[in-house]
Amino acid sequence: MADGDSPRCLQASCHCGGVQFDLLLPPGEPEVRRCNCSLCRRKGAAMLTVQVGDLRILRGSDLLTLYQWNTGVARHYFCRQCGIYTHHQRRRDPLQIGVNVGCLEGVDPDEFETAEVRNGSLDP
Repeated sequence: MADGDSPRCLQASCHCGGVQFDLLLPPGEPEVRRCNCSLCRRKGAAMLTVQVGDLRILRGSDLLTLYQWNTGVARHYFCRQCGIYTHHQRRRDPLQIGVNVGCLEGVDPDEFETAEVRNGSLDP
């Protein structure tokens, strides 16, 4: 994912296309990470973070299913038709959204196999 001097708007969707959203990335190279908490380890997604106001659901908000566990602060969203994890509101900073890099149009998530792994008990 090339960095730039200005914000970039990226398009994204779940597998079936029922949920479509866009996100505004700030200038520069986004930090892509993985989390080792029990949920993230199982879903295996590389994620990048944006501010809550920088993600906009364009279509399919009614198809999103919410999953919460443990403290109930983090809010994990999945498409109820195809089961794809699209994004989550972070526990550590509820003003941030973790976005599944695999949902981004034109972005190869395999680029990020070496993404930093964060300790999920501290930073899911």
